[in-house]
Amino acid sequence: MILPIYTYGNAVLRKHTEEIGPDYPELKKLIENMFETMYHADGVGLAAPQVGLPIRLLVIDLAPLKEDNPDIGNFKVVMINPVMLEMSEEEVDGYEGCLSIPGISEKVVRAEWIKIQYYDADFKQHTEEFEDYIARVIQHEYDHLEGSLFTDHVNPLRRQMIKSKLNNIAKGKAQCDYKIR
Repeated sequence: MILPIYTYGNAVLRKHTEEIGPDYPELKKLIENMFETMYHADGVGLAAPQVGLPIRLLVIDLAPLKEDNPDIGNFKVVMINPVMLEMSEEEVDGYEGCLSIPGISEKVVRAEWIKIQYYDADFKQHTEEFEDYIARVIQHEYDHLEGSLFTDHVNPLRRQMIKSKLNNIAKGKAQCDYKIR
């Protein structure tokens, strides 16, 4: 089932999320619905707050990038209760957009490398290291679990320049090809 995506201005996007357990109601169905919602919106990542749930769950599938980036195109993951263990001091910048902030893309500085611990959909624990674009996507989705948005990382001058666009999104004046709330 395709879920509505909550956009900028919705309080759930600013909440610090709660951990869940393997007994979370209909968890497998929720994960399936999140992937379906993300695919329908042409995204590569989606966090639970973006579908209105203040829980520590995110999904990523970089398959849409496979043609241009075969090295990362097979990366698909479900992360439950992720905890960022380490981040490199080396940073890289790159443009980011967000399904919750339609029509806006800005340059964001992120750690080049991360180490993260999480549970997969079967509640098997993983501790893994990621770098480059995969690390960027994980950091972006992880921020949603911390109540942060990519626009919070944009330099202050650029943030001021996009303020009216953000206000329009908050007022429900966003145009996109997927269901929003």
